[in-house]
Amino acid sequence: MGCAMSYSPPVYGPKPWLQRHWDVRAAMNFMCGGAGSGLLIASAIFDWAGTQTAPWLVGLALIGLGLASVWLEIGRKLRFLNVYLNRRTSWMTREAFVAVAVFGFGALAWLLVSPLLRGLTAVCALGFIYAQARILTASKGIPAWREKRLVPLILATGLVEGLCLFLLVVGDNTPFAVVITLLVALPLRWAFWSRYQTRVLPQLAKHAQAALAGVSRLGLWGGTALPMLLVVSPFVWPQGILPAFYAAGVLGAASGLAFKFVLVRRAAYNQGFALPHLPKRGRE
Repeated sequence: MGCAMSYSPPVYGPKPWLQRHWDVRAAMNFMCGGAGSGLLIASAIFDWAGTQTAPWLVGLALIGLGLASVWLEIGRKLRFLNVYLNRRTSWMTREAFVAVAVFGFGALAWLLVSPLLRGLTAVCALGFIYAQARILTASKGIPAWREKRLVPLILATGLVEGLCLFLLVVGDNTPFAVVITLLVALPLRWAFWSRYQTRVLPQLAKHAQAALAGVSRLGLWGGTALPMLLVVSPFVWPQGILPAFYAAGVLGAASGLAFKFVLVRRAAYNQGFALPHLPKRGRE
């Protein structure tokens, strides 16, 4: 997936142009929200008893940071209340309501140290990532977003980021099950990544193709192959477990974050329009 595929511009219509409505603050919502949700899910599964409070609080903080970034993008700050006051069935509205559930259950789980509440928070966090994926696919005018294969990719990316952040926060106290899960999740994310690009690249403008191809190379080597080698390296060199886990966590999470940034800010060209038949004066 490293090279861009050929693209034929519209016959007479203007070429596709990069969307300007969502800037880096909108990208931050997808980046931080997905990573934070993934961290909550990883914490609920691998630390169900709540002995490690740091991953839980970091996960909630990341989701809050992402939502705050979107709030800063709004011209009139109180307009965010319209999401709750004028309830519709858009995926942005669903994301907002799921966020309330995440913070509500998440705060109670932290205060009461309840495995049940941690599980409910994880389910809501998964719903939060899903809502974010559907927000993108609902944008039918942008070929890189509307592809249905983006949904499992966004889900897999968020879960891998959560596992990698769990490695970073917990360090050498990471359960062995996390390492095994990461060894499965990393190539699975790459499989979804490749599957998405196979379908979407032929539909994209040249600049969008180049942007996705560049982050694809990062995802394969820096975000998949190298982290897998690093997490198994302590079996050969036990003294290096902490730096290996930290490096694997940084690389695995950073590649997913880079993909979402490129998706929102670099590959978001609309489809333009074409005029295959020009109007003519008079009769044939």
